[in-house]
Amino acid sequence: MNRTNEGQGGLAPLHPILYQDAVRGALLEDIGRGGDLTTEAIVAADDIASASIVARQPGRIAGIEVAAAAFRCLDPGLEIDIRIADGGDAAAGETVAFVRGAAGPILTAERTALNFLARLSGVATVTRDIVAAIEPHPARVVCTRKTTPGLRVLEKYAVRAGGGANHRFGLDDAVLIKDNHIVVAGGVTEAIRRVRRRAGHMVKVEVEVDTLEQLDAVLGERVDAVLLDNMPVDTLAEAVRRVGRRVLTEASGGVTPATARAIAATGVDLISIGWLTHSAPALNLSLEVALKM
Repeated sequence: MNRTNEGQGGLAPLHPILYQDAVRGALLEDIGRGGDLTTEAIVAADDIASASIVARQPGRIAGIEVAAAAFRCLDPGLEIDIRIADGGDAAAGETVAFVRGAAGPILTAERTALNFLARLSGVATVTRDIVAAIEPHPARVVCTRKTTPGLRVLEKYAVRAGGGANHRFGLDDAVLIKDNHIVVAGGVTEAIRRVRRRAGHMVKVEVEVDTLEQLDAVLGERVDAVLLDNMPVDTLAEAVRRVGRRVLTEASGGVTPATARAIAATGVDLISIGWLTHSAPALNLSLEVALKM
């Protein structure tokens, strides 16, 4: 497999075991019980094709190996030549990859491969753009758990391909005490103390606060990070000042391409954005096939 563009340095590839089931499930959803009626009626078993995956608009690529897995799942003998690796940028009209071999499997896997690639590249592209918007501030852009069910590991990977970072993956790898937890516990101090009695020493604890008064109360407890939720920029800046680097600060809520730079300028460590994964538009990509005689 040739890669002429190695993408963004430092992006660790996903192990195939993390997406093979998702790819197989998507193919099964598309093929159904009767197979690909159109392709099977039109394409002969010995028809050979060469296909190009082309970017119809500029964007950051993510999920090309996942797309390749969709083709290989139907025919392991297909030759796949990746021209732009995950983390690389494609110009409009640029070829991202070539697929060569039996025409039938290429056509049957086309939509599944493009669905994954377009979705993940869309997430990577909006992440790339918001990361660029906050430069030169050192804040890191992170995603949330607002992901498509079943695709979290892929969408969080796409955020990394866009230059962002990941917040917790699930409910089991970190503690985030939110407003509803505080209501049930009867107060933020009691919520933190209950967590500390239960959580292991390796578990990080973050608390969501809406006001400076809540922040002051939290800073009197043993926490690792504070989530400063939906604060105006001037209040956010004061919150960061009060924290004084004692714990990590995370800004959340109301983050848009227009507001991100001002939020980053307050000195927060992290900016979490749910729409990176729940509302990113798919990147426009297509598969163009040429029949080889």
